[in-house]
Amino acid sequence: MLDTERCTGHGRCYSLAGDLFDSDDRGYSTVIHPDVPAGLEDQARTAVANCPERAILLEDA
Repeated sequence: MLDTERCTGHGRCYSLAGDLFDSDDRGYSTVIHPDVPAGLEDQARTAVANCPERAILLEDA
């Protein structure tokens, strides 16, 4: 889950986890896959760990 209210556009998530995140026309993060596909869990955890605003949350299914 991405909290768009907290995102300030640092770009770490889409730089580190480009298979899961992209940027909009203003540089803010957008989610490509709302549910993390198999094999991309490490990218998701890396994005969570590197978001300075803590705007990304992983939810267990």
